[in-house]
Amino acid sequence: MAFPVAIVAIIASCVAGASLLRRAWQLKAGKALWRRAGLTLLGVTLLWPAWVLGEARGPFVAVTLLSVAALGVVASGYTRRPARAQRATREGLAPEPADRAPSAWRTTLRWSLAGPIGMVAAMGLGISYAVWAPGEIQTRLLIGGLIVPLAWGTAMAWTLADSRILRAAAVLVGTSIIGFGAAMLKGLT
Repeated sequence: MAFPVAIVAIIASCVAGASLLRRAWQLKAGKALWRRAGLTLLGVTLLWPAWVLGEARGPFVAVTLLSVAALGVVASGYTRRPARAQRATREGLAPEPADRAPSAWRTTLRWSLAGPIGMVAAMGLGISYAVWAPGEIQTRLLIGGLIVPLAWGTAMAWTLADSRILRAAAVLVGTSIIGFGAAMLKGLT
């Protein structure tokens, strides 16, 4: 059996097996027969390519095509529904950030908090970890260095989403002072 013919046969049997399983999923009663038939067909489809295409390449191709074919079967049932009218109040969702009146000082402060001040606070956390954590110095420096971008990203996201800009400023400045202060207390030994 030529390779292209085997591929077509694998895809056809994978689509048939996935369709049988989808049919079993949609039924209210009598699912067992459809489920057994679908799983049996998929099991055979995963095994027979080993004899036709080789024991390494056959199952690999079958598993790969099975996932693609099953995705195609699931996607074939996609229906596009019209969007619902927006409700005045949306229950269960996180509230939107407060509508802020744009002003020059708030924009500058928010930019400063998300950028340099957040970076200084993140560096304070990373350096403090490197100084105070137990373990080898190389490990502490590495983990401290990995903390910095994570903490900086968190500070950026928080300061840009929080409607109380002065609270964010106080927390980030406090974090910077405490982080660097703790690092200076012990020193890197």
